[in-house]
Amino acid sequence: MQSVDEFADSGALDAVDHRDVDASCRRLVSELGRAGLLRACVSSAYGGFSPAIESRRLTLAREGLAYRCGLADFSLAMQGLGSGPIALEGSEEFKQAILPKVARGELIPAFALSEKEAGSNVGAMTCTAVRDGDHYVVNGEKTWISNGGIADVYTLFARTGEGPKTRGISAFVVYPDDPGFSIAERIEVMAPHPLATLRFENMRLPASRLLGKPGEGFKLAMRTLDIFRVSVAGAALGFARRAFDEALAHARSRQMFDELLGDMPVTQDRIGAMAARIDAAALLTYRAAWRRDVLQLPTTREAAMAKMAATESAQRVIDAALQLFGARGVQVGGVMESLYREIRALRIYEGATEVQKMIVAREVLKNGVSLATGSQQAQA
Repeated sequence: MQSVDEFADSGALDAVDHRDVDASCRRLVSELGRAGLLRACVSSAYGGFSPAIESRRLTLAREGLAYRCGLADFSLAMQGLGSGPIALEGSEEFKQAILPKVARGELIPAFALSEKEAGSNVGAMTCTAVRDGDHYVVNGEKTWISNGGIADVYTLFARTGEGPKTRGISAFVVYPDDPGFSIAERIEVMAPHPLATLRFENMRLPASRLLGKPGEGFKLAMRTLDIFRVSVAGAALGFARRAFDEALAHARSRQMFDELLGDMPVTQDRIGAMAARIDAAALLTYRAAWRRDVLQLPTTREAAMAKMAATESAQRVIDAALQLFGARGVQVGGVMESLYREIRALRIYEGATEVQKMIVAREVLKNGVSLATGSQQAQA
């Protein structure tokens, strides 16, 4: 297996073309699979490294890839997120058919949860799956679906009606050749990657495609996101570290007003703040991954903190670094311009910052957890 650095140095990233993200992502998934890096996305029973997916390994892999190429980071991350619900609740038949191919880069999965009016508010979901004998009939749309249009298999979340809001959602395995499935729209965003709106019109799915129990889909989605949310913070760290290194090199070489840019107090103030923000975010990120892997404790609060802190800090670090470059920083095609677009999107994907704050507050209010020690507070 290659390390992330060996993979990047092999030239695998040289041909990434952001004008054709579909082809680039397909090629990257294949290359990542051949390098062995996608083994971080599945358990050892299906070709992975360890009995369970390790947050530390996945987080560090994403940090390293994001430092080099945002699209490579995306390609690895979606292999795990898209197949995560199948790994958690899929039948052995589905696991054997899908997960080894995910690890080898031979199959691309997608996670279809969001809707036009049900992004952060999953309970507002309107896509339905109605039981009809041995089948479910699916109608509705999903949007902002990463890997939409290129995925070979989708985990679809739809309302089955066992209860109100999030208590009546179930998860299904869907293939793009299922009758009634179509791509309604391809979506272009500022940090290019495959993205689409999916449409389902009287799509009949065998009941065997259900993942887990009826009405348990929301819990499955949240369990999946809890596994991979820490790795989003890892990607943010990768973007921030790249911006910081670029800024350092620039400050050490750029002459301005008869002195080096790095010798100016205003520059040193900025660099000092950038370094502290990166380290603070890294500590939160690594703590969350370590807590899940080593202590095997719930990480809902810690993962939300890490995602929130790392993406917000990275935005400030990248903005500060870009400012040091002046006009060169906003030149299209430059490293800083690319990083600025990448991090702005990451503050929204997989739970916007505002949602992460709500998660943290809810967990603290519910459990009375001390932020300083992690111990339980005495209840009044």
